[in-house]
Amino acid sequence: MHYVVHCLDHEGAVDKRLANYDAHKAYLAAAPVKTVISGPLLADDEQTMIGSCFVLEANSLAEVEAFNSNDPFAKVGLWKTVSIRPFSKRVDNR
Repeated sequence: MHYVVHCLDHEGAVDKRLANYDAHKAYLAAAPVKTVISGPLLADDEQTMIGSCFVLEANSLAEVEAFNSNDPFAKVGLWKTVSIRPFSKRVDNR
C-alpha cells in the first residue's frame, strides 16, 4: 500500500531543518519502508523550505507512523503538523 505523509514545519524553522538535514537524509536512505518520492514543501517564494512530503510504500499505516515518528526531523520537533493518509496510486509517468 502507498501512503502520503504531509508535514508542515513550525514557523521560522529553516535553521532547525538545515541543522538536521544530513541526519534526515541518512535516515531516509536506511529506512525500513520504501520511499517512492519525497522532498521539501516550499513557501510561496518557491525557495524557502516549510515542510516535507513523502509518498511511501509500506505494509501498514502503523509501519508508516513508526517510520515517521523515528525521523530525525520528528525527533527534534521540526514539524508542527503531520498528516498520514493511504494513497491509491493510479498513474506513474516515470
